[in-house]
Amino acid sequence: MRGYWLVLGVLAVWRITHLLHAEDGPWNLSVELRRHAGHGFWGTLLDCFLCLSLWVSFPLALAIGETWGERLLLWPALSAGAILVQRLTAGGAHTPPAAYFEEPPEEVDNVMLRQEPTADDGIEAGRRHEAGD
Repeated sequence: MRGYWLVLGVLAVWRITHLLHAEDGPWNLSVELRRHAGHGFWGTLLDCFLCLSLWVSFPLALAIGETWGERLLLWPALSAGAILVQRLTAGGAHTPPAAYFEEPPEEVDNVMLRQEPTADDGIEAGRRHEAGD
Protein backbone atom coordinates (compact mmCIF):
# COMPACT_ATOMS: atom_id res chain seq x y z
CA MET A 1 0.00 0.00 0.00
CA ARG A 2 1.26 3.43 -0.85
CA GLY A 3 1.43 6.14 1.81
CA TYR A 4 -0.87 8.51 0.00
CA TRP A 5 -3.69 5.93 0.24
CA LEU A 6 -3.43 6.14 4.02
CA VAL A 7 -3.72 9.95 3.91
CA LEU A 8 -6.60 9.78 1.42
CA GLY A 9 -8.31 7.13 3.54
CA VAL A 10 -8.03 9.19 6.74
CA LEU A 11 -9.40 12.27 5.00
CA ALA A 12 -12.24 10.30 3.41
CA VAL A 13 -13.22 8.72 6.75
CA TRP A 14 -13.14 12.12 8.42
CA ARG A 15 -15.20 13.75 5.67
CA ILE A 16 -17.91 11.09 5.57
CA THR A 17 -18.07 10.80 9.36
CA HIS A 18 -18.28 14.57 9.79
CA LEU A 19 -21.01 14.78 7.15
CA LEU A 20 -23.13 12.13 8.85
CA HIS A 21 -22.44 13.33 12.39
CA ALA A 22 -22.47 17.12 12.33
CA GLU A 23 -23.61 18.60 9.01
CA ASP A 24 -26.97 19.23 7.40
CA GLY A 25 -25.81 17.77 4.10
CA PRO A 26 -27.16 18.58 0.68
CA TRP A 27 -30.92 19.15 0.75
CA ASN A 28 -30.76 18.42 4.53
CA LEU A 29 -30.33 14.72 3.83
CA SER A 30 -28.01 14.20 6.82
CA VAL A 31 -30.50 15.93 9.10
CA GLU A 32 -33.31 13.69 7.84
CA LEU A 33 -31.11 10.60 8.22
CA ARG A 34 -30.38 11.48 11.86
CA ARG A 35 -34.04 12.27 12.50
CA HIS A 36 -35.19 8.93 11.06
CA ALA A 37 -32.49 7.08 13.00
CA GLY A 38 -34.24 8.06 16.22
CA HIS A 39 -32.84 7.24 19.64
CA GLY A 40 -31.98 3.57 19.11
CA PHE A 41 -28.69 2.02 18.00
CA TRP A 42 -28.45 3.96 14.74
CA GLY A 43 -29.34 7.28 16.34
CA THR A 44 -26.77 6.79 19.06
CA LEU A 45 -24.19 5.80 16.45
CA LEU A 46 -24.79 8.97 14.44
CA ASP A 47 -24.46 11.07 17.62
CA CYS A 48 -20.96 9.78 18.43
CA PHE A 49 -18.17 10.85 16.09
CA LEU A 50 -15.74 8.35 17.58
CA CYS A 51 -18.09 5.39 17.17
CA LEU A 52 -19.23 6.42 13.72
CA SER A 53 -15.65 6.76 12.47
CA LEU A 54 -15.06 3.07 13.27
CA TRP A 55 -18.02 2.05 11.14
CA VAL A 56 -17.09 4.36 8.27
CA SER A 57 -13.45 3.23 8.29
CA PHE A 58 -14.30 -0.46 7.97
CA PRO A 59 -15.33 -0.55 4.28
CA LEU A 60 -12.51 1.85 3.37
CA ALA A 61 -9.97 -0.39 5.11
CA LEU A 62 -11.29 -3.35 3.12
CA ALA A 63 -10.97 -1.38 -0.13
CA ILE A 64 -7.54 0.17 0.50
CA GLY A 65 -5.72 -2.72 2.18
CA GLU A 66 -3.93 -5.25 0.05
CA THR A 67 -3.69 -8.13 2.52
CA TRP A 68 -6.01 -9.20 5.33
CA GLY A 69 -3.44 -8.25 7.95
CA GLU A 70 -3.08 -4.82 6.42
CA ARG A 71 -6.84 -4.37 6.28
CA LEU A 72 -7.17 -5.38 9.92
CA LEU A 73 -4.59 -2.79 10.97
CA LEU A 74 -5.95 -0.12 8.63
CA TRP A 75 -9.42 -0.28 10.15
CA PRO A 76 -8.56 1.31 13.55
CA ALA A 77 -5.77 3.40 11.98
CA LEU A 78 -8.16 5.15 9.60
CA SER A 79 -10.58 5.78 12.46
CA ALA A 80 -7.80 7.14 14.70
CA GLY A 81 -6.57 9.42 11.92
CA ALA A 82 -10.08 10.79 11.40
CA ILE A 83 -10.44 11.39 15.14
CA LEU A 84 -7.13 13.29 15.17
CA VAL A 85 -8.25 15.44 12.24
CA GLN A 86 -11.55 16.08 14.05
CA ARG A 87 -9.76 17.20 17.21
CA LEU A 88 -7.41 19.46 15.24
CA THR A 89 -10.27 21.12 13.37
CA ALA A 90 -12.83 21.26 16.21
CA GLY A 91 -11.63 24.69 17.34
CA GLY A 92 -11.52 24.11 21.07
CA ALA A 93 -14.56 21.88 21.33
CA HIS A 94 -13.89 19.10 23.79
CA THR A 95 -15.24 15.59 23.56
CA PRO A 96 -16.07 14.36 27.05
CA PRO A 97 -14.36 11.16 28.14
CA ALA A 98 -16.30 7.94 28.30
CA ALA A 99 -18.25 7.45 31.50
CA TYR A 100 -16.54 5.20 34.01
CA PHE A 101 -18.58 3.60 36.73
CA GLU A 102 -16.69 2.05 39.59
CA GLU A 103 -18.16 -0.92 41.38
CA PRO A 104 -19.39 0.13 44.81
CA PRO A 105 -17.34 -1.30 47.68
CA GLU A 106 -18.84 -4.16 49.58
CA GLU A 107 -20.47 -2.98 52.78
CA VAL A 108 -19.15 -4.23 56.07
CA ASP A 109 -21.83 -4.77 58.70
CA ASN A 110 -19.68 -3.87 61.71
CA VAL A 111 -18.69 -0.39 60.53
CA MET A 112 -21.78 1.67 61.18
CA LEU A 113 -21.70 5.29 62.21
CA ARG A 114 -24.94 5.03 64.09
CA GLN A 115 -26.38 1.95 65.71
CA GLU A 116 -29.99 1.24 66.53
CA PRO A 117 -30.76 1.99 70.19
CA THR A 118 -31.56 -0.96 72.40
CA ALA A 119 -33.42 -1.18 75.70
CA ASP A 120 -30.10 -1.44 77.57
CA ASP A 121 -28.94 1.88 76.07
CA GLY A 122 -31.83 3.71 77.75
CA ILE A 123 -30.90 2.27 81.15
CA GLU A 124 -27.22 3.19 80.67
CA ALA A 125 -28.14 6.77 79.67
CA GLY A 126 -30.31 7.11 82.79
CA ARG A 127 -27.46 5.91 85.02
CA ARG A 128 -24.99 8.38 83.44
CA HIS A 129 -27.48 11.20 83.93
CA GLU A 130 -27.95 10.35 87.61
CA ALA A 131 -24.19 10.14 88.13
CA GLY A 132 -23.71 13.62 86.60
CA ASP A 133 -21.76 12.51 83.54
